[in-house]
Amino acid sequence: MKVDGGCHCGYITFEAEADPEKVSICHCTDCQTGTGSAFRVSVPVPGDQFKMTGTPTAYVKTTADSGNPRVQAFCPKCGSPIYSTTPGEGKQAAYMLRVGILKQRDQLVPKRQNWFRSARPWVTGMDAIHKNPKQA
Repeated sequence: MKVDGGCHCGYITFEAEADPEKVSICHCTDCQTGTGSAFRVSVPVPGDQFKMTGTPTAYVKTTADSGNPRVQAFCPKCGSPIYSTTPGEGKQAAYMLRVGILKQRDQLVPKRQNWFRSARPWVTGMDAIHKNPKQA
């Protein structure tokens, strides 16, 4: 499905193609810290179908469990998280877009929860969503 959205202040806008069946929640402690919340909701989009205006600020975070580097991109003006991807020059193979900044977020219902072993104990009401003890 076609998705579009932007950061809170409107400096960054984008459009992409996303598969609603691949929306996931991540409960890992990196995502909790990076969102300032209990979890992060993302959807992968192919790099060749991701078009963005504005230039995000990015940094590389080495993930806690796998040790893999991930680029974390956010708006330099308002701080809205935009995506993560693999490091490298040029267009990436895929981006993990943050669902909360998509206009279609109501249609992007999570289908799986990853790193559920790190979920905050008070996170309830999501029992119907598939749970993985680690990243799937």
